[in-house]
Amino acid sequence: MNSMTGFGRGSANFAAHAITVQVNSVNRRGLDLTMALPDAWDSLEAPVAEAVRKAVARGKVHVVVEVAGGAEMDWDEDAVADTLKRLKSLAQARGVSFEPTAELLWEIASAQSGGGQLGAAEQAWPAVEQALLAALRGLGAMRAKEGEALLVDFLGRIAKLHTQVEAIAARAPQVAPNYRDQLLQRLRGAGLELDVSDERVLKEVALFADRVDVTEEITRLRSHLSQLRELLRSEGEVGRKAEFILQEIGREIHTIGSKANDLQISQRVIECKNELERVREQMANVE
Repeated sequence: MNSMTGFGRGSANFAAHAITVQVNSVNRRGLDLTMALPDAWDSLEAPVAEAVRKAVARGKVHVVVEVAGGAEMDWDEDAVADTLKRLKSLAQARGVSFEPTAELLWEIASAQSGGGQLGAAEQAWPAVEQALLAALRGLGAMRAKEGEALLVDFLGRIAKLHTQVEAIAARAPQVAPNYRDQLLQRLRGAGLELDVSDERVLKEVALFADRVDVTEEITRLRSHLSQLRELLRSEGEVGRKAEFILQEIGREIHTIGSKANDLQISQRVIECKNELERVREQMANVE
């Protein structure tokens, strides 16, 4: 089980350049991928995205590719001078004063170099891929480590839920007999002496017992908790499936709370709901 939060960094060399790739991720219901690449390497967006999707199933993932170093820019001085001359002629024809600056010279020289300083994207890709895969491995290791901590927390909370469910299961058979005793006590208090075996009493108790029976809900809860425990220990993406199981657990707990008509069970149900909410909050960060 992996968390959706993590960070990874990788590096590689390409020609005279040092390439650094950083990948970070936070929780998100699906996979939301954004990236920042050098303009000259925009065509690498597709292979970068493909590599990320192979490593990450869910989360908001941001990839940054940075390039440092490199040989001195190489440009044609005659071509730069010709561009300046043409710009001057254009300015004079439009009646605009023209005074070249250092910034203008740099912009013309950079444009004239044709982006050759970084090299072609297809040539740079092997080095970018090397740095990217290293960053994704680091990201995966961090997400796995945090996932281990989450797993320990989840298993502890599932154990608490299981304890509450078993306490409810132990209490449930006592609800109908308690109701029968209270019913007879109220009848006697009203001056009506009815025997426990009286048909009217038996019918009322039977109807009540049917309304408050939570046997099926407890059986399903046990099954859901077992499924959740197994799922969290499995490999791959578990977050979406776990959210569905938690939804089913919540439904069964709510049903028990509405049917039980017993103070002790109601208190157990409240504890279950509180624990379940903590699990749901943490599950939002699981891949």
